[in-house]
Amino acid sequence: MATSLESYMGHMVAIVTQDGRMIVGTLKGFDQTCNLILDESHERVFSSTTGIEQVVLGLYIVRGDNVAIVGEIDDDVDSGLDLGNVKAEPLNPVVY
Repeated sequence: MATSLESYMGHMVAIVTQDGRMIVGTLKGFDQTCNLILDESHERVFSSTTGIEQVVLGLYIVRGDNVAIVGEIDDDVDSGLDLGNVKAEPLNPVVY
C-alpha cells in the first residue's frame, strides 16, 4: 500500500481510521508501515442532528495500524460542500 500512496503526496486526502474517525488533510509523508503525516488537517465529526463539525488538528500523524481507508479528495467538489447542512450517522469502528 505504501507505494500507491506516492501519488497522493501533496494532495488533500481523507483517512478513515479503525475507530471510525474521518481525518482530512494534505499528505506530507508516509513510511513502510503506512504511518501518515498530514498537514493542515481536521477531523470531520458526523452527527444525525446537526451538520458536520470540523475540529482543527493542524500537523497530525496517524499510525499505520489505525488506518482503514485512504482516498484522495477532489478540492473543487469538497470546497463546494456546505458541511454545516450535511447530516449523517457517525461512522462505526471497523470490526474484524
